Amino acid sequence: MTAMAEESVQLKDSTLYQEFFAERAEILKHKWIESEKAGRDIGLECALTDWIVKHRRQWRQWRRSQQAATSRTDRPAVATGDFMAHG
Repeated sequence: MTAMAEESVQLKDSTLYQEFFAERAEILKHKWIESEKAGRDIGLECALTDWIVKHRRQWRQWRRSQQAATSRTDRPAVATGDFMAHG
C-alpha cells in the first residue's frame, strides 16, 4: 500500500472523519425532508443553515449518548441512527 493510500485509510478511520460524514448524512436527510415539504429543492445552503439552527445541538447530544451507550456495551459504533425519529 502506498503512503498516500495508507494515510487515506487512517483518515477514514478517524473519529473526525466519521463524525463529519454522520453529520453530513443528517443534513442531507433534512434537505430531502424539507424539500418534500416545500414541494421543491430547498438547496444545500438553506438545508444546512436550517439544520444547524434547529437540530445540530440536539443531534450532537443524541450522538454522544449513542456513542457512550455503545462504548459501555462494546458494540460497534453507530454510524447514523434515527435521530429525526427521536429528536
